[in-house]
Amino acid sequence: MDALIEEFDNEQLKQEIPDFQIGDTIRVSTKIIEGEKERIQVFQGTVIARKGKGLAETFSLHRVSYGEGMERVFYLNSPRIVKFEIVKRGDTRRAKLYDLRGKTGKAAKVKEKIGVRKKAPAVAKAKPTEPETTASEPTIAEPKTETAETTSPE
Repeated sequence: MDALIEEFDNEQLKQEIPDFQIGDTIRVSTKIIEGEKERIQVFQGTVIARKGKGLAETFSLHRVSYGEGMERVFYLNSPRIVKFEIVKRGDTRRAKLYDLRGKTGKAAKVKEKIGVRKKAPAVAKAKPTEPETTASEPTIAEPKTETAETTSPE
């Protein structure tokens, strides 16, 4: 029975989730359904917590808008999440940033990581093939001759 549940969970997991940590600022695009209309809403904030594992993993985003702090909890593998975008990487010393809740201004800032390399997709580049020359065959470059046709400005 556990094998069936685990197999079902593995089918539901998203594959294109970027690697983000606590303190990172990310932009999450979610699908909002209002009546019969669908639209995409973007929520940008600082990741203050990640909980759970597998299909039930959640993360909390915190942002201050018009002087009011707001938080939103998302399921990591939710089908309503259309896209994740990492805006900047944060350098933190804690696993949860709940202390950002009451702070405003400079005190609410998370220090940015310096020198973070973005992971490029691993693509094997083929080296261009060059014709091999042997030492017994010297390569001679022919001198270029300029003609009146090639140097005349038009």
